[in-house]
Amino acid sequence: MSRMPVLFVGHGSPMNAIEDNQYTRTWKSIAQRIPKPEVILSVSAHWFTKGTYIFNGDNPRTIYDMYGFPKELYEVTYNTAGSPGFAGVSKELISRETKFDNSWGTDHGTWSVLVHMYPGRDIPVFQISIDAHASPEEHYKIGTELKTLREQGVLIFGTGNVVHNLRLVDWNTASKGYDWAYEFDEYIFKNILNKDDKNVLNYNELGNIARLAVPTPDHFNPLIYVLGASDENDKISVYNKSGELGSLTMTSYLWE
Repeated sequence: MSRMPVLFVGHGSPMNAIEDNQYTRTWKSIAQRIPKPEVILSVSAHWFTKGTYIFNGDNPRTIYDMYGFPKELYEVTYNTAGSPGFAGVSKELISRETKFDNSWGTDHGTWSVLVHMYPGRDIPVFQISIDAHASPEEHYKIGTELKTLREQGVLIFGTGNVVHNLRLVDWNTASKGYDWAYEFDEYIFKNILNKDDKNVLNYNELGNIARLAVPTPDHFNPLIYVLGASDENDKISVYNKSGELGSLTMTSYLWE
């Protein structure tokens, strides 16, 4: 069995699920490049909870946790099997208190990307939630504890955005970012490539730029889980390094 890489994807707008663009074509190319997973463990910005929860059901439902989009988007289903077995293994690996919770499923942070990467819907998927009250160090530790799943054919997949501030979106700058968005994205990029994980975890030390880029940590935290699951000797590839709508960046990272 191939040792799986770990992947963080900047997922951006839910509309990417039904569009053919530079981002979605890149996601397809990543899937073609890496070994096919036995199971996908997804940490999505959109399951943001009080405490850490793990979905351990047999059949996760497709969650439409977005509003005001075209009808076509709500007709997309991503009906895969779950993975109660690996959900159980994950619960054992994580040292902090976790609970099983099957009230969720597969949300758009996950399926808007996977419809392009694995359109056959033939790989079991389960999600682990992000504890809204945990520190970056705690998220990183969970990623570290889950790292051994890579040896068992599990793709640890984080989905969010490095820069994500919907309050400052500018619909007139479709394919550009604000200067501060690029500056924050570049700071994270340099530290990831230099394997200075501590600087990534301490992103708030950038002050106002960090507050603009990460007004709430939901979209940034998936990157921290994946960073924790990476290894010192992993080779890092960077994809879709770009700004969008002023206050989003789409930068994605693969460790293999």
